[in-house]
Amino acid sequence: MTNFSDDKTLKMLAVVKEKPENGFSLKEMTISTALRPDEVLVKVYRASFCGTDYHIYVYDNWAKNRLKLPLIVGHEFSGEIIKVGSNVSNVRVGDLVSAETHIICNDCEFCRRGEGHICFDTKVLGLDIDGCFANYVKIPAANCFVNSKEVNQLFLSVQEPLGNAVHTIAHFPVKDKDVVILGCGPIGLMAIDVAKAYGARKVIAIEVKPYRQLLASEIGADIVINPLAEDVVERVLEETGGLGADVVGEFSGNKQAIELAFKYVKAGGALSMLGLPSEKIEVDFSKDIIFKGVSIYGVTGRRIYDTWYQVKELVESGKLHLDKIITHELPLREINRAGEIMGSGECGKIVLIPEEFYE
Repeated sequence: MTNFSDDKTLKMLAVVKEKPENGFSLKEMTISTALRPDEVLVKVYRASFCGTDYHIYVYDNWAKNRLKLPLIVGHEFSGEIIKVGSNVSNVRVGDLVSAETHIICNDCEFCRRGEGHICFDTKVLGLDIDGCFANYVKIPAANCFVNSKEVNQLFLSVQEPLGNAVHTIAHFPVKDKDVVILGCGPIGLMAIDVAKAYGARKVIAIEVKPYRQLLASEIGADIVINPLAEDVVERVLEETGGLGADVVGEFSGNKQAIELAFKYVKAGGALSMLGLPSEKIEVDFSKDIIFKGVSIYGVTGRRIYDTWYQVKELVESGKLHLDKIITHELPLREINRAGEIMGSGECGKIVLIPEEFYE
């Protein structure tokens, strides 16, 4: 641990989205240790690769419309605070932290009423400002969440996406309920774990990729449905006594999958939706929502900071299977390999380990 009492410049290795094309660049860069009064400087220990990072990696239409290049990418990490700004009092040098990646205004109507997760003036780490795929990152002290030093660094680095899963699943009661997890990418896999930890009676996972079907079963899904081989609506109804699922956690963003979910959600049931469809969704509002009394909740980010405390409790409880969900550990230098693996679907969560490039 180093406490930088004077301003200086540090050398580091960083992952940069530099050009409007497929892939990332690795660059030797410098970062000043000078801080704004409300900032901290964090030495990154672990960083995890997200679906958002994959969109940036392939530079799809979403990324083209969202980013201003060049940019250091990455937003999920754990690390140690090595310097604090002059007005910082909530954290200190030596704290092991993860970060709430949505930097909110703290002044709008939503922030003032405790709903900062829907703040319209949000800036996102690794999208709007330089991110954490580097040896060091600067963030507002208000965005730091202090971790226990007894917990595995790998687990601490995935708390941000785990928070997405918790926010999605915990919004509606799932204890003793039949829950469908639609889409078993890394966050969907985490959602299976969360639903089981919160006492769901039956967890039904829906996934097309064999690798992730197997992971879903290993984590604890009671039923795994391949929508390419089975009639999903028929099978979910069969598994739920003909009534349908009490809660559907939607993580796929797939148009057809979402439209079918409205057919197998139970009357009086609920859909909690995190996946981002790229096409318009067609639903019979009268038949499948209004007359069924269905509730729909749109999930963005995490509730700041309620969700983080839920995540902390789950991680420290030992009830989760993060060791199974984290399937790959790669050095930061292999960032483009991480993108290739993510694109194949042959993975759960990928965690990157920054090298000690320079002290």
